[in-house]
Amino acid sequence: MRKVIYRSPPEQGTRLKDSLERYFEFEALGADWKTEILAGATTFITMAYIVFVNPTILRDAGMPFTAVVAATCLSAAFGSIVMGAYARYPIALAPGMGLNAYFAYTVVAGMGIPWQSALGAVFLSGVAFLILTLTGVRQMIISAIPSELHSAVATGVGLFIALIGFRNAGIIVADPATTVKLGNLRDPHTLLAIFGLLLIAALFAWGVRAAMLIGIVTTTLTGAALGLVPWNPQPYNFSEISATIFKLDITSTLKIGLIEIIFVFLFVDLFDNIGTLVAVGKKAKLFVDDKIPRIGRIFLADASATIAGSLAGTSTVVSYIESSAGVAAGGRTGVTAIVTGLLFLIALFVAPLLGVIPSAATAPALIVVGSFMASSVSEIDWSDFAIAIPAFLTLMMIPLTFSIANGLAFGFTAFTLLRIFRGEFHKVSPFVYVLTLLFLVRFWYM
Repeated sequence: MRKVIYRSPPEQGTRLKDSLERYFEFEALGADWKTEILAGATTFITMAYIVFVNPTILRDAGMPFTAVVAATCLSAAFGSIVMGAYARYPIALAPGMGLNAYFAYTVVAGMGIPWQSALGAVFLSGVAFLILTLTGVRQMIISAIPSELHSAVATGVGLFIALIGFRNAGIIVADPATTVKLGNLRDPHTLLAIFGLLLIAALFAWGVRAAMLIGIVTTTLTGAALGLVPWNPQPYNFSEISATIFKLDITSTLKIGLIEIIFVFLFVDLFDNIGTLVAVGKKAKLFVDDKIPRIGRIFLADASATIAGSLAGTSTVVSYIESSAGVAAGGRTGVTAIVTGLLFLIALFVAPLLGVIPSAATAPALIVVGSFMASSVSEIDWSDFAIAIPAFLTLMMIPLTFSIANGLAFGFTAFTLLRIFRGEFHKVSPFVYVLTLLFLVRFWYM
C-alpha cells in the first residue's frame, strides 16, 4: 500500500515563499518582504497623483474623465506588475507626464486630430518599441551610452525630481525676470510641505526604514486636521472605461500619416525610459559590470504597457522616476513594482480616496529622494574634461530643460564630439556616431 505524505498548508506556504525569494533574488540583493512591500506602497503614494492629473489633461482632448481615470489605473497596474514579475525590477510604470500634454494640446487640440486617431499613434509607437526591443536595437542604444555618464544621469535625475518637489511645495516659484525665485514661505501649503520635509529627513536621520511612507501619510493627516486638504470626489464607476477601451482608430492614423507624431512618442519615451532606468538602476546598485541584467525584459515590459495603455484609452505609458522613492525606501526587487501595481488595481475602485493626498505631502518625498540620488556626483571623474564637461551638461540640462531625454542628448553628443576633437574617434563605435547624428538632427528639428 502506497504511503501518502500529506504536507501541511504552512509547509507549502514556506516552500512558495522560498521559491519567490529565490526568483526575486532576495538574498543576493539583501531584500526582505516587509521592506519591499513598504517600498511599493511608497512608490504608489508618491506617484498616485497621476490617477487624477492624467485624466485632467486628457479631458482637454475631449476624452471622458472617469473613463481615463480607469484607463490610467489599469495601464499603470498592468505595466508595473509586468515589470516586477517578468523583468524583476523595482520600477513602476504609468501614463507619462509631458507625453500626455503633447497628446492633448499639440496632437488633438493643436492639429485637430481626433483622440481616437491619436491613440492609434500611441499604439503604433508601442509596436515600434516592441520591434526595436525584439531586434535588440533598444539594448544596443543603452549599451552605447558611455558608462562615464551613468552617474551624471543619476545625479541629473536627482536634481530634476528635487526641482519638481520644490516647485510642487511652493518653495520655488516661476519668475519672469530671474526664471525662478523663492516662494512665499508663509503660505500654509508651503509650510505644510516644509513640515513634511523636516519630518521625513528626521525619520531618515533616526534610521526609520519606512520614513518616506510615514512622512507622506503624517503630512496628509496633519494637512487634513488643519483644513488644508480639500476633498471633492467626483462620481466614479470602473464600468465607465467602456467609453475609451478599444476605441483607438489605427486605420485613420495610417490614413492621416501621423509618422511625425509616432516618432515623437517613440523618441521621448525611449530616452526618458533609458534615463530613468540608468538613474534608478544606479541608485539601487542593479548594474553588473556597467551592464543592466535582463534589460530586454525591461523594454518588453515598457513596450507592452504602452500598447495596453493605448487599448485601454490613455497616452504613452512610461517608467516613472518616482520609482526612486521606493528604491530610497529600500526596494530592490520586482516585488516593489508588483505591490505598486496591485495598489493601482485597488485604486480602480477607490480612486476618489487618492485625491486626499496633497502635493504638499508628496513634494517633500521627491526632494529627499533627489538628495539621495545627487550623491552619485562623487563618482564622476572631474579631472578628465572629456568626461567632466559631458557629465556636467547631462546633469544640468535634465532639470533645466525639464527633460531626461534632452539632458541625455546633450551629454551624449558632447561626449562623442570631444572624443573626436581629442583624436580618439577610433574609440567610438559606428552605432554611437549614428545616435549622435540622430541627436543633432533632433536638436535642429525641434
